[in-house]
Amino acid sequence: MNLLAQILINGALLGGLYAVMALGLALVWGVLNIVNLAHGAFIMLGAYAAWHLYTYAGIDPFLGLPITAAAMFALGYGLQRGLLNLVIRGPMFNTLLITFGLEVVLTYLAQLVFSADFRTINPSYAGNSLTWGTVVLPVARLGAFCVAIVLTVGMWLFLLHTRLGRAIRATAQNLTAARLYGVEPRHLYAITFGLGIALAGAAGALYGTVSQINPYIGATLTAKSFAISIIGGLDNPLGVIVGGLFLGIVESLTSLYIGPTFADVASFGILVLVLIVRPSGLLGKTS
Repeated sequence: MNLLAQILINGALLGGLYAVMALGLALVWGVLNIVNLAHGAFIMLGAYAAWHLYTYAGIDPFLGLPITAAAMFALGYGLQRGLLNLVIRGPMFNTLLITFGLEVVLTYLAQLVFSADFRTINPSYAGNSLTWGTVVLPVARLGAFCVAIVLTVGMWLFLLHTRLGRAIRATAQNLTAARLYGVEPRHLYAITFGLGIALAGAAGALYGTVSQINPYIGATLTAKSFAISIIGGLDNPLGVIVGGLFLGIVESLTSLYIGPTFADVASFGILVLVLIVRPSGLLGKTS
């Protein structure tokens, strides 16, 4: 029973991190109708940015989150205005090709700059843990989980209760009506993509505190983010939390009772099941 409780807690902590990873992808997909195949590469860049700040400037990865997110926002805004906006009205296949090309370019640039060696962010508290009854809570994972939940809930509140957030949601629902109310789509699309990349960068910084990083982690993280977005539902930002927690717990239980090599099989098996039973996602609106 103690082992099961520990596995469930570990799965929930992992799921919170998964949630913030998927949030940026879900935001860009829901508003711009772009399935960003380079999303995992941006998470990887965020992880390297946090590693660089910690290694060379001594900035704690949690304290450096605003710097990482701001730099990634600027990168995302520029890429959308200068590149993706050129094909935003074209077939989805065009954006898939461009984002796939971005993923390849960013991966090999990261390999060129950082090499293919595994790197870790090891602050002084990396090996510390808290005890809650018979359950052990690693401090770094607990911190990443808390920040991930704050970011996810904060984005939900931002979309619901701020003028810019309402403009983003209005553009996603009806572009023509949003234009009639004075919304400038190109600028708003660039802000939305920038926010998605900023969230990816923040997720990467958190990921770097709990796992090893290398230039090739992007493809796996893109697939995870895609699965979580579908499982939770694109209509409700809180669905990403549910999808992330659900997937994290399923993977942890699968690793315990079947084997760690089957964790990804279970994840994508759940994705297929959700697509069959409830295509709108667990918290998505049904037609």
